[in-house]
Amino acid sequence: MEYSKLAEFYSRIESTTSRTLMTQLLVELFKNTPKELIDKVVYLSVGRIAPEYTGLEYNFGEKLAIKALSQVLGLDEHTIEEKVIELGDLGSAGEVLLRDRGMEPKERLTVEEVYDTLLEIAKTTGVGSLKKKSELFKKLLSKATPLEAKYLLRTVTERLRLGIGDNTVMDALALAFTGDRKNRDHIERAYNLSSDLGYVAKVLAQEGLEAVKGIGIELGRPIRPMLAERMAIPSLILKKLGGRCGAEYKYDGERIQAHRKGDQFWLYSRRLENITHQFPDLIEFLKESIPHDFIVELECVVIDPASGQIQPFQVLMNRRVKYVSRFHILKYPVAGFIFDILYLDGEDLTLKPYPERREVLEKVVKTTDRINLAHRKIVDSVEELESFFHQAIEDGCEGLVCKSLAENSIYEAGKRGYLWIKYKRDYRSHLADTLDLVVVGAFYGKGQRAGRFGSLLMACYDPETDQFKTVCKVGTGFTEDDFDKLENILKDHRIPHRHPRVNSILSADMWFEPYLVLEITGAELTYSPVHTCAWDKLKPSRGLGLRFPRFTGRYRFDKRPEDATTEKEIIEMFLQQRQYRVI
Repeated sequence: MEYSKLAEFYSRIESTTSRTLMTQLLVELFKNTPKELIDKVVYLSVGRIAPEYTGLEYNFGEKLAIKALSQVLGLDEHTIEEKVIELGDLGSAGEVLLRDRGMEPKERLTVEEVYDTLLEIAKTTGVGSLKKKSELFKKLLSKATPLEAKYLLRTVTERLRLGIGDNTVMDALALAFTGDRKNRDHIERAYNLSSDLGYVAKVLAQEGLEAVKGIGIELGRPIRPMLAERMAIPSLILKKLGGRCGAEYKYDGERIQAHRKGDQFWLYSRRLENITHQFPDLIEFLKESIPHDFIVELECVVIDPASGQIQPFQVLMNRRVKYVSRFHILKYPVAGFIFDILYLDGEDLTLKPYPERREVLEKVVKTTDRINLAHRKIVDSVEELESFFHQAIEDGCEGLVCKSLAENSIYEAGKRGYLWIKYKRDYRSHLADTLDLVVVGAFYGKGQRAGRFGSLLMACYDPETDQFKTVCKVGTGFTEDDFDKLENILKDHRIPHRHPRVNSILSADMWFEPYLVLEITGAELTYSPVHTCAWDKLKPSRGLGLRFPRFTGRYRFDKRPEDATTEKEIIEMFLQQRQYRVI
């Protein structure tokens, strides 16, 4: 398959602001892709070279890309840099410069060659790696047409900016290979258990839907985490969970999925990043505590070795370094609180109800001073739930996670639902909790910030439509350093028009692909004539907006855009807020 076909599809996808058209284009692309290449096309189209959990990255910066381009073109780097500034994008600059030079490649690039070379670039490390990476990439550029060069440059610098989401890909795969969007549920289940959309796509294309249904858990391959809804009124929480629930401490730490196969361990973050190297001490604690092959989920926290008190989440972030030394281990000692088990000695436990999974944990986990089970209490009254909530706060936790005890309380990998409910109340306002929102646009500031952005357009996520819907414009809570940091982070994600997955009535001064998640607080949620969250769902021609929004100072790099607060959650928060006022 010629890479030019892929580049042409990318150009068409990039120019659309319609998610429906984007999906149709992907269906067409997948149908025209040889079955043996479908995994590679999926990876490339979502801007990756492999599943996220592999940790494979190109580590090919813009300066290195400019240097490679200058050598292929025979132009000095300064000329290329000026063109990048003029067009605002290295890919577009490369396309224009190649076209202006009239360079015609003698050979045609194939998808196989592009993928294999990019994979080699990603795997190249150590002494002399930059030179080798550059030589490999120059070979690709020398064979590229101007349009191909545009997307090669964007791909290798990890700025593809098509913004194709996993949900859109799954919709397109279902339509392309089964002819029915309803079959997307089976594709999603396989993806949630394997965390590898390229692999699922290849099984689907080559072996069919029945083979996809057979994809199961594999040690070393992370399971996409189950997520909780949120509520702030204890009576409503108990009502939602049938009058009785298992209330567990919600620790202020990092959620980790731990895998063990013999003496081999893998640790994955909430975003499915491989963070095994960051916690060698935690691995030793788990090895002593659970002498089985397993997959468990836990909250990792830093503790005060003298008092045993849990330290704030920010302290744990000191372990987020490339090389964890004895200094880090002694300075920031960790403990793990296990709250679920998904796999044990060859058995998939995700389809067992929560009470059974908890019972398994209680049998197999040997508790120590560093490994324990999440503190839990079975409650069936508002008074008990409130009392346990306050106890959790006193013990340094964020609140509670209330879990269903019903027969259907399975582990729903990759899904958010009311089998788990977060109970975190902010008594300072009517807003039940902070919101994790996605930056989708920005507006120019005034005075000293003229010409730079002064406020951001923030959106929630709607998984049903795979869209980001606006909730507020936020310009307070930021320091000047924050604005500088944000501009630096967002510059590589700026696009010339509203992203096709962004649903907005407001017209921003600049648009961004959904990428960065920020924690936002505010006074309350209200009906809005300009924000699209919950549009027409509660009131005709009205959505929901956040009054007096403010940035809390917390960048949620641990969350993907699709992990942001959902539209459904915001609707529930709005309804609870009104009831809370009455109560």
